Amino acid sequence: MGRSANRVGGGKDTLDRASMGRILRRLCTYLMKYRWLMLGALLLMLTSNVLALAGPKLSGKVIDAIGPGAGKVDFKTVSVYCGILIAFYALSAVLSYALAVLMAHISQQVTREMRREVFAHLTEMPVGYFDKHQTGDIVSHISYDIDTVNASLSNDLLQICASVVTVVGSLIMMATISPLLLCVFLFTVPASILFTKYKTKKIRPLFRKRSAMLGELNGYAEEMLSGHRTIKAYHRERCVVGHFDEHNEAACEAYYQADYQGAMVGPSVNFINNLSLTFITVLGGIFYLLTLTVVDLPAVLAISLGDVSAFVQYSRKFSGPINEFANILSEFQSACSAAERVFRLLDEPSEPADAPDAEVLVDARGDVEMTDVRFGYVPEKEILHGLSLKADKGQLIAIVGPTGAGKTTVISLLMRFYDPNSGCITMDGKPIRSLTRDSLRRAYTMVLQDTWLFCGTVYDNIVYGTEGATQEDVERAAKAAHIHDFIESLPDGYQTVLSDDGVNISKGQKQLLTIARAMLSDAPVLILDEATSNVDSRTEHLIQEALYTLMRGRTCFVIAHRLSTIRNADRILVLRQGVVEESGTHDELLRSGGFYASLYNAQFS
Repeated sequence: MGRSANRVGGGKDTLDRASMGRILRRLCTYLMKYRWLMLGALLLMLTSNVLALAGPKLSGKVIDAIGPGAGKVDFKTVSVYCGILIAFYALSAVLSYALAVLMAHISQQVTREMRREVFAHLTEMPVGYFDKHQTGDIVSHISYDIDTVNASLSNDLLQICASVVTVVGSLIMMATISPLLLCVFLFTVPASILFTKYKTKKIRPLFRKRSAMLGELNGYAEEMLSGHRTIKAYHRERCVVGHFDEHNEAACEAYYQADYQGAMVGPSVNFINNLSLTFITVLGGIFYLLTLTVVDLPAVLAISLGDVSAFVQYSRKFSGPINEFANILSEFQSACSAAERVFRLLDEPSEPADAPDAEVLVDARGDVEMTDVRFGYVPEKEILHGLSLKADKGQLIAIVGPTGAGKTTVISLLMRFYDPNSGCITMDGKPIRSLTRDSLRRAYTMVLQDTWLFCGTVYDNIVYGTEGATQEDVERAAKAAHIHDFIESLPDGYQTVLSDDGVNISKGQKQLLTIARAMLSDAPVLILDEATSNVDSRTEHLIQEALYTLMRGRTCFVIAHRLSTIRNADRILVLRQGVVEESGTHDELLRSGGFYASLYNAQFS
């Protein structure tokens, strides 16, 4: 199937309040797994902020102890308050450091759990999901999106919680000093909130778009890098770079718009807060002068110089977190958008569970039958139209036909990567829907045209999927695949480490390793999908001889374009436009003079 243009980051353009609430509640479920550490972090945060909040009050006491006139300094009181002030600030700094370390530890634990959960979920998702989404976009969930959430948990969440404590504590302390001066905030705080709310509505969709654009950029880069040989062969470097520039430009523009709108919030809110500081300083100075000059001044207006100083400091502590919140709002929006993408992936349906009464397939013989099977990857486009085939134990069934006829689709249905829209598929006379997927797929081993090797030793790659295989078993399979001599020539033999996807060996050698892997399996059904397409004619002949030996007693399905490889098949099915147009042995089909005969004559004329 072709890749769909849909992206995981698509969907609605805004994160409404309800959506953000659901995202935050879901993030909290991860944090609650470490509830005792979170409780410790909460206690550290409260203690640190309370100690820091005592600072302005103590500094005000110091100023009042100095006195307005010369020679009236109470050095003892000043020394005591200064000592307490230093101790409080020092202890607050130590607790803040411990809090930062603890939150970093918690966020890393959450990140690890989230990555594990996402990757585990990906392994349980149906094949159809990967047919519709680019690999780079999926990988961006595990890397970029989760890293963004981690940064928010370790920094933004801590800062927001600390800001709430600081704002509430500062408000209480200012109320004890001068309730009248608090009236200044009746104008400046609503102005800050309204402006921040207005900008938030503009920022939310921008960060959604930023995440989506990055996913598209990663997907395009991964797709092009995987086909760099083809790109060079067709001299398409400039074209590819041009398309990359378009994706890159779109991603950069999305980043710029999000960062630009987010960057406007902090300075604007800071300006409003500076206005409040100016009004407080002026009014506090007036009230202090009235306290010195007016007799019988109402208590609500009376204020000392130390209290003015403390109030100004508390006003900075009060407005500072509001400004900080505005500054981190863009990062927090980005984290929520990233978390939504991750959760949307986690909410994608896994492969449907086995039926409650599904039985385990034990000692499979390999009798496979498809009866009147109809299937389409999308409902409006049916690919297979009432297809039927039967393979008895030990038979070799070859499937040929033009590109798009549905050959690989048949294999996907046999292994139940997809379920047919109608019709029935049986293994040993039992409908495969009544069998557990795990036991059904264990009855198959397959070699695909697109080889897959992982970063590990040659031995590990061959033994992959076969439990209990010995070194002798591995070597026997490698010899049968005619790859043993090559392996022995490697620096460390079977313990030689292959780099990512085996890029340090040739395509033909990679194919031979995957064939050796299939030979090692004792599954009763063998599937070969263009398995010899990447080897030369001589090696292909040797492999065919080995395969014929190993296929004895197994049911085999072979998809092949090179018709010379399937002359000895028990039955050849010619698939065209989703139906079996011809069926028979090689000689029978040649005598009939149909489509198969024309294909064969075209290859060997």
